Amino acid sequence: METKLPPASTPTSPSSPGLSPVPPPDKVDGFSRRSLRRARPRRSHSSSQFRYQSNQQELTPLPLLKDVPASELHELLSRKLAQCGVMFDFLDCVADLKGKEVKRAALNELVECVGSTRGVLIEPVYPDIIRMISVNIFRTLPPSENPEFDPEEDEPNLEPSWPHLQLVYEFFLRFLESPDFQPSVAKRYVDQKFVLMLLELFDSEDPREREYLKTILHRVYGKFLGLRAYIRKQCNHIFLRFIYEFEHFNGVAELLEILGSIINGFALPLKTEHKQFLVRVLIPLHSVKSLSVFHAQLAYCVVQFLEKDATLTEHVIRGLLKYWPKTCTQKEVMFLGEMEEILDVIEPSQFVKIQEPLFKQVARCVSSPHFQVAERALYFWNNEYILSLIEDNCHTVLPAVFGTLYQVSKEHWNQTIVSLIYNVLKTFMEMNGKLFDELTASYKLEKQQEQQKARERQELWQGLEELRLRRLQGTQGAMEAPIQRLTPQVATSGGQS
Repeated sequence: METKLPPASTPTSPSSPGLSPVPPPDKVDGFSRRSLRRARPRRSHSSSQFRYQSNQQELTPLPLLKDVPASELHELLSRKLAQCGVMFDFLDCVADLKGKEVKRAALNELVECVGSTRGVLIEPVYPDIIRMISVNIFRTLPPSENPEFDPEEDEPNLEPSWPHLQLVYEFFLRFLESPDFQPSVAKRYVDQKFVLMLLELFDSEDPREREYLKTILHRVYGKFLGLRAYIRKQCNHIFLRFIYEFEHFNGVAELLEILGSIINGFALPLKTEHKQFLVRVLIPLHSVKSLSVFHAQLAYCVVQFLEKDATLTEHVIRGLLKYWPKTCTQKEVMFLGEMEEILDVIEPSQFVKIQEPLFKQVARCVSSPHFQVAERALYFWNNEYILSLIEDNCHTVLPAVFGTLYQVSKEHWNQTIVSLIYNVLKTFMEMNGKLFDELTASYKLEKQQEQQKARERQELWQGLEELRLRRLQGTQGAMEAPIQRLTPQVATSGGQS
C-alpha cells in the first residue's frame, strides 16, 4: 500500500502526487495586504533557546565508526548517539563552536553509517536512537511573531538550529528506511505518544522541517500497522480544530499530501470511517479562509475518494455547492478548477443527479463581473468529456444556462467573455438546433413579457403619482377658499378703525 513520496534529502515545495498544478489566479485586490499592516522588525526566535543546556560537558571528538573493530562498533555508536543528544544555543552564533562542530561531524557519521552499513541496527541501540531523535526534534514551538501571518505573502521564521536538526531528520529517515530496520522492536518506542508529538511538529513555520516530517510520517504509517488508525484519527482532530477553532496550522498541506497517498491505498468497499472523513472533514475544509495554501492537495484527496467510490459524487458536489464562496473570486476560481477535476472522473449515472444545481451555479459564475471567474466557468465547454455529458443531458443542462448565456452575451463588459459565450451558444446550436430555437423563442417571449410588465408597472406608478398630485392640489384649494372669504371682512374692519 505504500506510496512513494518525494525524497526528504532534497525537500521541495509541497505538491499533491499525480495532481496537475492549478495556476494561482491573480489577486483581485490591487492593494497589498502587507502594506496595510505595520511592518515589524524581524527577530530571531526559536524554541531551541529553551532547550539549551548551560552546564553541559565539553564535547570531544570520538574515533570514527569505520576505524574500530566490529566488536566495539555498537558501544562507540551508543557513545556517539549520546553526544548527539547534547543541545546548543544557536541564537548565539559564536558560542560553543567546537562542541557544535563535534556534534555536526558525529551526526554526519551516523547518517552515513545507518545508510550504508549492514548489521549496525541491533535491538540494544534502538532506545538510544529514539532517545537521541526525541531530544533533538521534540520541543515547544515558539509563538508566531506575526499574529496576522499570511503564508502567501509573509516570510516564515526559519529554525536557527537547522544545521543540526536537518541531520537528525535525515538520520531518522534513513533509520526507518534501512533494510535492517525491525518494526517489531521499534514499536516499543515509536508509540502513540511519539506519533502525537510528531504530528504537533507539523505546525512548524519552517517549510524544510515540514517536508522532512511529511516523508517520515508516511514511512511510519507504512511500517507500523498498529498505528495507522491512530494517525488517521489524530489527523482528523487537527483538521477539525483547524476548521472550527483556530484556523491556523502550518502543516495542513503536508498532512493532506500524506492522506492523499493513504486514500489511494484504501481497500474497497470503503469503510464508514473513511466516508465520514470525506463528508465531515475534507468538504468543510473548503470553507477555510486560507484555502489557497492547501487547495491542490485537498482537491487531490477528494478526487481520490471519487475514483474509489463513485456513489460519493453527489455528497461531494452538493457539499461544494453549499460552501461555494460568495465574495472571494480567487476561491471561486479554485472551486471551478476542482469541479472540473471531479467532472473528469464522474460517472454518467452520477452526473444526472447533480446536473441541474451544478449548472445553475456555473451559470451564476458565467454572469460574474470578474472576468477570471466567468472565463474559468466557460472553460468547462473546452473539456471533451464534460461536453459529452452535457450533450447526453442537454434537455436539462441547456435550459439551466441558456438564459444567462444569452443575457451576458449582450451585457458583459469584457469582449473575451462575450466571444467565449458566442462559442458556447454555437456549440449548443450544433448540439441540438431544435431545442436551441425553442429556448431562443421562449427567452425572447419571456423578455417581451417582462418588458410589458415593466411598462404596466411604470404606468401604474405614474397614474398613482398623478392621483397624488391631484389630491394634493384639491387639498390646497380647499384650504385657500376660507382665506379668500375672510379677506374682504378684514379689509372692511380695517377701514372702520
